[in-house]
Amino acid sequence: MPDTQVTTPNGSIDAVLATPSTPGPWPGVVIVHDALGVTDDLRDTARRFADAGYLAIAPDMYSRGGRARCIRSVMRDLIAGNGRSVDDILAARDHLADMTDDCTGQIGVAGFCMGGGFALLVSPRGFGASAPFYPSILPRYDTLVEGACPIVASFGSRDPLNIGNGKRLAKALDRRGIPNDVKVYKGVGHSFANQMPGQPIARIVGFGYDAQATADAYERVFAFFGEHLGGAES
Repeated sequence: MPDTQVTTPNGSIDAVLATPSTPGPWPGVVIVHDALGVTDDLRDTARRFADAGYLAIAPDMYSRGGRARCIRSVMRDLIAGNGRSVDDILAARDHLADMTDDCTGQIGVAGFCMGGGFALLVSPRGFGASAPFYPSILPRYDTLVEGACPIVASFGSRDPLNIGNGKRLAKALDRRGIPNDVKVYKGVGHSFANQMPGQPIARIVGFGYDAQATADAYERVFAFFGEHLGGAES
């Protein structure tokens, strides 16, 4: 899967780009990585979106230096609601929009854990749909989703970082009349759609991959994106 460069207000950063095998142009999706950064799991995620008919780009928000320093900086941006990390995500969106021969201009965003928090954060900022998976962000949903695009969100009932947050998010979206599909998967925990190392230990502390929940969540996401962005499922 080829890598590319994205021009941001703070210089160029690396990104993963995955292209569908079907004839384009295609709707696009910006995929925001979790705290582990650009991993094989992230590349597999980009390929999954591409196989579903979406031009997928995953900006590497750790491009500018050591991982530990970058994690601190990115998390500060998530808490503040702005900064270089948000600029990176929006620049990745603009990168797809500028690929006029390949992209329809309809662009969504998806993210996992920390990236799910960013997917919620940028949902009012020019995207056509947002798919946060178990977003790690303070649940100030009434503020976060003001003016948001349609949202399809996935949580696990055993997620220690998101206790009750699925219902809270759904209520905040419903109050504003924002189209949404929020589902809490019974018996699964945080990171259920990510193939992370150390799965046996992860499950003990409320984390861990679940194939059935993952398959259902992606089916919902692709149907929702198809409705709001167009593409393979429209």
